[in-house]
Amino acid sequence: MDIKQFEERKRGHIRHALLERHQASGLSGLESVHLDHEALPDFDLEEVNLSTSCLGLPLKTPFYIAGMTAGHPDAPALNRVLASHCHARGWAMGVGSQRRDFEMGGMGAGVDQWSQITGDLPELVLFANLGITQIVPREGRGFEQILDSVQNLCESIRAKALVIHLNALQECMQPEGTPYFRGAEIALKNLCSRLNLPVVLKETGCGFSKSTLQRLAQIELGAIDVSGLGGTHWGRIEGGRAEETGHSLHAEAAKTFSTWGQPTAQVVMDAAHTLSGLEIWASGGVRSGLDAAKLIALGAHRVGYAKPALEAALRTLEKSSQDLDDWMRLQEYELKVALFCTGRRTPAILKGTYNGR
Repeated sequence: MDIKQFEERKRGHIRHALLERHQASGLSGLESVHLDHEALPDFDLEEVNLSTSCLGLPLKTPFYIAGMTAGHPDAPALNRVLASHCHARGWAMGVGSQRRDFEMGGMGAGVDQWSQITGDLPELVLFANLGITQIVPREGRGFEQILDSVQNLCESIRAKALVIHLNALQECMQPEGTPYFRGAEIALKNLCSRLNLPVVLKETGCGFSKSTLQRLAQIELGAIDVSGLGGTHWGRIEGGRAEETGHSLHAEAAKTFSTWGQPTAQVVMDAAHTLSGLEIWASGGVRSGLDAAKLIALGAHRVGYAKPALEAALRTLEKSSQDLDDWMRLQEYELKVALFCTGRRTPAILKGTYNGR
């Protein structure tokens, strides 16, 4: 691995992820979801309780911040801010891709940084993160060796679960991409049956089709993060990077696939129908507590944010402000208002109540 190139790519991802043109805004399907107003709720707003269970662990809210940034010198400070706020407010948090640490045998600088964070914040519910291609056996690296490395990586940062992310479109559009998915489904099935932590399968902005969800019903997942179309679009991001570096083939193809994916709202409904009993996490274009309420009504157990949290965390770092805390409090309050105005005291009571009108 070219470390300098790797770090520059990770920095570029953050820069491009903040650009509005790389958001698939208006494509999540949430705009067409309408929650019925309850004009006469029989309880007080202060009685609304956001507490939920996440993979069997109690949390104060149904929110999480998706894994976003790792592998470059600016990441530790940003992740420390995100982690400390998640710890304080009872949100879960995903780690950015740990590919670099994984390929270094679980001994990379990222492991040390996260170990320090979880040591300081012992109640933080944290999820490790690898791409699907990292767990596929290759020449010279068998499944048992991969399993040991994954287990060590998760234990080293005290992760409560492992997120395996799928990014087929991104790998195709990335000039340095590795779109090598042969054997991935079998590797995932083996990992889920052998790893002593829950495995969360996550897309990265393109969602899941019904047929894919049906195949996943045969795998022992802990949860699925739908990460559908409607938010940050990694095909567009890689297209933007390709344009900057003169890779015209990838840049032009990215324009063609700029709206590729399954809308977040639809994927949540499909997953709730197909994967009965499995925790469904909803991300992809979530921009408010009302969006979160809609996704919960569609069948989601947990709702995740990426770009809005990143923007607020960067403002907090740059200005030593309370922007991230204020933003998190707003999401919680908006969800509470949505629950109150639909006559539900908890997210669990709202879950799966959307009737399609």
